[in-house]
Amino acid sequence: MELNNKNILVVGLAKTGVACARFLAARGARVTVTDMRDESALASQLAELAACDIRKVLGSHDERDFTGADLIVVSPGVPQDHPLLKKAAAAGREIVSEIELASRFIEVPLAAITGTNGKTTTTTLAGEIFKGNGYRTFVGGNIGNPLIELVESGEPVDRVVAEISSFQLEWISTFRPQVAALLNLSEDHLDRYASYQEYIDAKLRIFENQEATDFAVVNRDDALVWRYAQGLRAHLFPFSRKQELAEGIFHRDGVIVYRHNGREERFPTKGIRLQGVHNLENIMAALACALLLGCRPDASFEAAQGFGALHHRMEFVAEKNGVRYYEDSKATNVGSVEKALESFDAITLIAGGKDKGGSYAPLAPLVRERVRHLVLIGEAAGRMQAELGNLTDTRLAATLEEAVALAAQITEPGGTVLMSPACSSFDMFSGYEERAQRYIAAVKAL
Repeated sequence: MELNNKNILVVGLAKTGVACARFLAARGARVTVTDMRDESALASQLAELAACDIRKVLGSHDERDFTGADLIVVSPGVPQDHPLLKKAAAAGREIVSEIELASRFIEVPLAAITGTNGKTTTTTLAGEIFKGNGYRTFVGGNIGNPLIELVESGEPVDRVVAEISSFQLEWISTFRPQVAALLNLSEDHLDRYASYQEYIDAKLRIFENQEATDFAVVNRDDALVWRYAQGLRAHLFPFSRKQELAEGIFHRDGVIVYRHNGREERFPTKGIRLQGVHNLENIMAALACALLLGCRPDASFEAAQGFGALHHRMEFVAEKNGVRYYEDSKATNVGSVEKALESFDAITLIAGGKDKGGSYAPLAPLVRERVRHLVLIGEAAGRMQAELGNLTDTRLAATLEEAVALAAQITEPGGTVLMSPACSSFDMFSGYEERAQRYIAAVKAL
C-alpha cells in the first residue's frame, strides 16, 4: 500500500491514533490528526508525536479535513455514525480502522479473536501457546499494543494473535485473518449501538473476508453464534463443552479432544490452572487457533496447563472465616456474569454500576438457583433490583466497601462472595481496575 504524499486524516488521539499517525508520517504521508480534546488534555500524546511532521487540529474538527482526505483512519472510540464521517463517506473518502490499515502490511498468519466475553484470556493464552511452540509472536490489537505498532517496528514475527473488538471491525474492508474465533454473543455496548442486532453484525464482520482455506472457530454451545456461523465461507471449526464433535474441539469426561482431518489429540484437564467453565471454553478456543496454525499438540498443551488467570477475571482474593472471596471486575456485561455464576454455588453476588442498556433478565435462572444473597450498588441498582430482586435475598449498599462488609455479615461459612458487576464502573470509579483494587482492599480489611 503506497502512502507517500497521501493526504491522510487520523481521527482520535488515543493509543491507536497516536501509533497510526506516527507510522503514517514515517511512511511519507501528509498526516493531519484531529481530536475534540485540547492541547492540555493531550499533552502526553502530543509529546509522542513531537518528532513527527504532523498537522494538528485540536479542540474541534474541520469538515474540510474529512471531505478532502485521501484516507481517514478512525480510532475505535469514534462512533461510526459521527456526522463528519458520514459526510466523508458520502464524498467517497476511504475510511478504515487501525486493524484494517495494519493488516495490509502483515504477511504472516493472523489469528483474530472476538466475542462478548473471554477475548483477552483467549488471546493471551493463544499467544503463550504460539511462543511455547517457538514462534516469534506478536500479541495485541484491543489489548496491549495496537497492530500498527508491529508494522511500525519492523520486527520479524512468525505469528500474530489479536483481540478484536466490535468497534475495530466497524471500518474494515479487506481484513482477513487465517483463523477467526467468535467465542460468544450476549448483549453489550447498547450505549453505542442502536440495537443488539447492530452489535452482532459488527462482531460477525471478523469472518467477512475469509475464504474456504481459512478457519472460523465458533462456539457450538452458543445458539446465536452457531446460527450465524452457518453459511460462512471459511472452514467451520466448532468448540463445545457440552457435546462430542466429529470435527472440532470438545470436552468430555475430564479430557479435551481435538479432531481435525481424521486426526485426534487428547488433553486431560486435570492440572490445568485456569478454573471455571468459561475458561474451559477459552482454553479450547485458544488451542484450536494454535493447532490450526501449525502448533505441536504436546508443546501447546504444556503452555495451556501452565497458564494462570488474568487479573480481574474471577480472581481469588482471600478466604475469611470460611468464606472465599473472588473479584471479577472485568465482568461488565450479563454474559460474563453468567459464566461466573455457573462456576460457584452458595453465592453472595455483589453487582451493579453504570448501566449499559441491556436486560439483566438472562441472569434470572442462575440467580434463582445459585445466588443466596444479592448486594447491589451503583446507578444500575434500581433496575437490577426490579428485574432480579424478587428471586433471592436482595440488599442495597451505598458504596462498594459497604457492600463487602454486608456480604461478610450475611454469607455463611462455605459460601462464596463474588464481585461480578454486569455493569461498567464509570459511575463510581475511574475504571474496572480501580473497582477491583477497592474490592480487594475492602476484603483484606475485614
